[in-house]
Amino acid sequence: MRRVKFRKGEQRKFVQKVLDNLNCPSLRAFLQFGLDVNYSTLKNYFVEDRLLPENLFKDMCYLAKVDIGNLNVEYLDENWGQIKGGGVGKI
Repeated sequence: MRRVKFRKGEQRKFVQKVLDNLNCPSLRAFLQFGLDVNYSTLKNYFVEDRLLPENLFKDMCYLAKVDIGNLNVEYLDENWGQIKGGGVGKI
């Protein structure tokens, strides 16, 4: 699953714009749209602790009628942030 990377502060603005377009007063009210996301995870996306997954990003754009072409985002590969295993051990 690819991740969507915004510039600093832009992911929060995006989520807030989605909430405004859908007339949701809070993140908890956004859960009524049937997206399979925990409230705490959604909160982490809002405060930019986590990057949005691509499928959730596209669902949010579709629901709020936000044009993806107007957003300045970068798509990161599935293995982004992983560390290579198999470190050198002592003999």
